[in-house]
Amino acid sequence: MQGAESSKAKGEFLNDFILHATSRTVWSAAQKSGTYAADSLAGQGFIHCSKASQILRVADIFYAGQHGLVLLVIDPARLASELRWEPGADQPTDLFPHIYGPINLDAVVSIFDFEPGADGKFHLPDGLSTQS
Repeated sequence: MQGAESSKAKGEFLNDFILHATSRTVWSAAQKSGTYAADSLAGQGFIHCSKASQILRVADIFYAGQHGLVLLVIDPARLASELRWEPGADQPTDLFPHIYGPINLDAVVSIFDFEPGADGKFHLPDGLSTQS
């Protein structure tokens, strides 16, 4: 599934995109329903996302040991739902993107398999870069 949906973000720098990790199963269901809504939308009122500079730290904390994940690359300009930048729980000065509503599928410009490495840590998939 490496970059399967679109190659728009492949080879581009991620500074203009936000990222969201989810299970491959949940993403497949979203494609069938036409919209994506993480469990946190019902429980907390928003979908947690990250900047490219944040995603590995978030994944290593919240997705440790999990397999079968995909990384959604989201173009904020295409979102139908409101995007807010809010402080993180562990570092209040580090603002995280939160989406207050479901993610319309056309805002997802690329999808990458997102598996931990042999060391158990997550690494950005090949083809994604955070530097300009």
